[in-house]
Amino acid sequence: MIPGTIALFIPSLHGGGAERVMVSLANGLVRRGIPVDLVLIKDAGVYRSHVDSRVRVIDLKGKRVLTSFLAVARYLRRERPDAMLSAMNYVNVVAVWARMLSLGSTRLVLSEHANLSQALADTSGLVSKVLPWLMAVSYRRADAIVAVSDGVADDLAVTLGYPRTAISTRHNPIETDELAIKSRAVLDHPWFLDGEPPVIIGVGRLSKEKDFPTLIKAFNLLRPATPARLVILGEGAERASLETLIEASPYRADILLGGFQDNPYNWMHCASVFVLSSRWEGFGNVLVEAMACGTPVISTACPSGPEEILEHGRWGRLVPVGDADALASAITDTFTDTSPPEVEERAKAFGVVHAVDAYLNVLAPERLRTV
Repeated sequence: MIPGTIALFIPSLHGGGAERVMVSLANGLVRRGIPVDLVLIKDAGVYRSHVDSRVRVIDLKGKRVLTSFLAVARYLRRERPDAMLSAMNYVNVVAVWARMLSLGSTRLVLSEHANLSQALADTSGLVSKVLPWLMAVSYRRADAIVAVSDGVADDLAVTLGYPRTAISTRHNPIETDELAIKSRAVLDHPWFLDGEPPVIIGVGRLSKEKDFPTLIKAFNLLRPATPARLVILGEGAERASLETLIEASPYRADILLGGFQDNPYNWMHCASVFVLSSRWEGFGNVLVEAMACGTPVISTACPSGPEEILEHGRWGRLVPVGDADALASAITDTFTDTSPPEVEERAKAFGVVHAVDAYLNVLAPERLRTV
């Protein structure tokens, strides 16, 4: 029996964890022979070139998510996909009301990618007051809700007053095999030549929740006794403040803001240790990616995801959020660890095949589960 279409709804394909997850899911589903519509408010973004040519991209040509629910409703009424998965809280709200307006029977699954309480704490004004109410009203109208980690699920249930048993966990799909291949690409940078000091690497959006200042402070602490260099890859609103912090460092010549890299994986592979310094995460895709590259990892024990990924320290060191001293010590200990864990083996547990199986169980009607 030919399976029906599954729609994946997200605003665009600009750089972000949720966007990358949806592209990986779309590609994984279409490889199973399942028709996939990738429904975008605007067909744009750095991940556009990563979309499998067999995925049908639906460009709604909208300007804002919250004003695009009519376009989403028209798509649902016209195409009638068997199921639709949306990602991110405000997008989920639009998906719920668009499905209602369409008068269709498309199965709707909402996915939550961030700790709601942490996100609201970083948000001010009307949004922080209205969004939880909108979510509480809307989410109950979906067919299923999934969270990308147990911690996100716990937080969502408490923040919205929603039954925890009604939220299931689906870890993010990571293209572990593909990025392992990319990680072996030759990296042409003088810091990674034989005989050079070890390199610490952090990768992510340059935003407050990633807390790269603590990573820079930790580097400043360990650098007097340990020859090393620090690379931070990514772009974002905090670039200027990070540049100021780096300029004030006595070791500024050994710190590089490398910007967005289409292939950050060979940087990860060549580094001596990967550090996730976040104040909070939804899951922590980049942590699994670094592990798939074979790089020892350190993470803050932030809510939520890293502790689940690292199984409470089995696969990498965990340090308190915002503790530069503890982070510096963990980096030094990792440099001298003669028997680091086989992190590549752990990364395989988060591969796309496993994730697609898990998502199909909640997304698809019974006839799709045998595909």
